[in-house]
Amino acid sequence: MYQESRSKSLGLFEEMFLYSWWVIFFLILCFMFFEQGQNARKEVVKELSVQLQQLKLEKEKALDLQKSLLMQINSQSDPAWIELTLRKVLGVVPEGQTKVFFTGSITSKEL
Repeated sequence: MYQESRSKSLGLFEEMFLYSWWVIFFLILCFMFFEQGQNARKEVVKELSVQLQQLKLEKEKALDLQKSLLMQINSQSDPAWIELTLRKVLGVVPEGQTKVFFTGSITSKEL
């Protein structure tokens, strides 16, 4: 009797497997697509996090530049800033001073 019930349950299992193989195949196929989607999502998240870090650095640089430009704009009415800009950008020298301009490099043979 035990043999009959065991063979009956085994037969039932085999019968269920034979008739529902396509369900198992479909589940395996769905799992494979799910795993592929998860891997693709991980790659996208990794790329976006790198891009986010780059954008944060660019934002910091842009904010520093903005701060510097605002300071320059605000100090344009300051005579000392105007004199410094004229010296730096245009090479203007105040009256009574001599401008010295070096060309090329001096080597030890020339000395």
